[in-house]
Amino acid sequence: MMAVRAVAFDLDDTLYDEMTYVESGFRAVALFLQREKGIPADEMFEKMMRELAVRGRGRVFDEALAAYGMRTAALVRRCVGVYRSHKPGIRLYGDAVRCLDRLARAGIPVYIVTDGNKHVQRAKLEALGLYGDPRVKKCYITRRYGIRHEKPSPYCFLHICRLEKAAPEEVAYVGDNPHKDFVGIKPLGFRTVRILRGGHAGIRKPERYEAELEIRSLDEFDISMFSNGNGK
Repeated sequence: MMAVRAVAFDLDDTLYDEMTYVESGFRAVALFLQREKGIPADEMFEKMMRELAVRGRGRVFDEALAAYGMRTAALVRRCVGVYRSHKPGIRLYGDAVRCLDRLARAGIPVYIVTDGNKHVQRAKLEALGLYGDPRVKKCYITRRYGIRHEKPSPYCFLHICRLEKAAPEEVAYVGDNPHKDFVGIKPLGFRTVRILRGGHAGIRKPERYEAELEIRSLDEFDISMFSNGNGK
């Protein structure tokens, strides 16, 4: 069995708590609406959080504005723009910091592969200090290469193989979303680890969607785990 020579990580709910980004964005929108419409920011923030809990993300701004009789397509678009362009108040999980430190000490190249709006994902990476971080060799925002190359596409992972001159079996990927994180790369031989946290923690998928190994904390992650028989 080939040794793992490089590690890639998902971003949202793998290296930081994505809900902190959502809350940060809602606070930015609430402050915008306070300035523009006079709605108390704390009141609007709580309204948006309640809408999120009840209906999910899709129509939070629509429903929150409707409660004040202010819903218009133009104002919803402005809220979306504020949300997407705000400077996030987010931080890495403690176990992510320790894991990155551990891999750096071991001389293991680290990559990040993340889906989503390219401006939003870049803002997250910048807020987390991951651009220019000496522990991280390269951050891939998949949509920069076209939506078709978002996960489950193996496109960016094959880029990593070329950069490292490594076989897929020598690259490990750690992610949280069984819908898309592993199904496209497992058949190629990439080593896969699912971290059980965030909004997907309780989801179970058919075996082809699941990772080779599972962990509950990045403190459990080590490249040696691929050769000692540990698994789900």
